[in-house]
Amino acid sequence: MQISPIQEVGPGTLRIDLDFQGQPGVIAAYLLERKGELALVETGPSTTIETLLARIREAGADPADITRVLVTHIHLDHSGGTGLLLDFLPRADVFVHPRGAPHLIDPTRLLRSAGRIYGDAMDTLWGEVRPVDPDRIRTVGDGEMVHAGGRGLHAVDTPGHATHHYAWHDVEGGMVFTGDVAGIRLPGSSHVRPPTPPPEIDLEAWAWSVLRLRALGAPRFCLTHFGAVDDVPAHLDNLLCNLHRWAGRVEAWVEVGMERDEIVERMTRFAREEITDSNASDEVIDRYEEAIDTGMGVDGLLRALARPVAA
Repeated sequence: MQISPIQEVGPGTLRIDLDFQGQPGVIAAYLLERKGELALVETGPSTTIETLLARIREAGADPADITRVLVTHIHLDHSGGTGLLLDFLPRADVFVHPRGAPHLIDPTRLLRSAGRIYGDAMDTLWGEVRPVDPDRIRTVGDGEMVHAGGRGLHAVDTPGHATHHYAWHDVEGGMVFTGDVAGIRLPGSSHVRPPTPPPEIDLEAWAWSVLRLRALGAPRFCLTHFGAVDDVPAHLDNLLCNLHRWAGRVEAWVEVGMERDEIVERMTRFAREEITDSNASDEVIDRYEEAIDTGMGVDGLLRALARPVAA
């Protein structure tokens, strides 16, 4: 299917397709412009920075005029390119969860953890992950408002996918930039896949975060993976159903003694059937795997289910 590289999703709000690994419709960033002010939500990885800059210019904006960069969390597909991008954004500061800021300043631990997952594919997928100058980082508290792109964006603490995760709520525009907490829903499918990579998946916290998202009452979600959706209550129902269904299957397979590789094999078949049931094409199914590999999703759930429950 045809996916526009740039799409207006609200007044003064553009969705920019980063064409991750040459695939349209997998990772998005959002350019905000109002009252002569420019801001960016999400940067994507360094491997997509050239595409991001080119499309900002194609939209009629100068990257050098961006003054705010807001990231939902510090996973490499969302903010791995921040350090490199700031070379082209001399006026911009970065706004991030307090728990995420240290990993932008010194990404050593982040890269070590990611390297265990991605191995030799690290450079191909993510490129250079450059440290961010601490003088250009601004940490934000839960509920705090950041003036960006001519509007106020409220930080909404939403753990579950990661402990350092914020959704950014544009109250005036009726939109929430959800990062990963609202799941993955790609063009060509109504299916919402839960992104459950290691090491920080917390099912109880995620359910609490979904309640927070519902309570915002926003009519539109802007997903990093991928684009705007307007059936917000049904979308969140779909996410929670699939999250707990994945977790329940993994837990049941562990209980009957299955090893990790067999669980991944079964879950891969199950995941494809889920998306096929939403009338998605094989191309769309493959793009879901680009957004979150099933094996990685199983590994995150295995780790979460093995974590002892606090008394």
